[in-house]
Amino acid sequence: MAELTHFDESGASRMVDVSGKEATARMARASGWVRMAPATLELVSDRRLAKGDVLEVARLAGIMAAKRTGELIPLCHPLGLDAVEVRLAAAPPDRVAIEATARLVGRTGVEMEALTAVSVAALTIYDMCKAVDRGMEIGPIRLEEKSGGRSGHYRRQAAGGDGDGPGEGRPR
Repeated sequence: MAELTHFDESGASRMVDVSGKEATARMARASGWVRMAPATLELVSDRRLAKGDVLEVARLAGIMAAKRTGELIPLCHPLGLDAVEVRLAAAPPDRVAIEATARLVGRTGVEMEALTAVSVAALTIYDMCKAVDRGMEIGPIRLEEKSGGRSGHYRRQAAGGDGDGPGEGRPR
């Protein structure tokens, strides 16, 4: 198992020094869900909430959050992202599926940016819908795939049909 990299030999927190690493094309894709009452999903899908188009606002919030990840996560490098995509889709009867992909050519990965985009998009959906449904649930939020860098390619194994994987209702 790999060692934790955000601690020095004495156990003090540190930002990892990536200055000696080669810049490579890197990509990370993360996913998550917001589970809600079917009636709430219908309001979201029909764009009938008073606050506006929930999915479009959540998409923009996710993109903005990915760009500011280095300000939110204490030891995360601030990155000049080359691309961020946030996709949202209604997954009847009771969920919105969220998927974010971040890309750059750089010395460190973009997993945190993709995960942050999904997290903030989910929180935005909650915020916009809470007036009609306080029982919403967020999660799981997880890394689905990453590529680039020394550790190579990672892809999450397919879910065992638990209904929480990225398959059915996958954003497009």
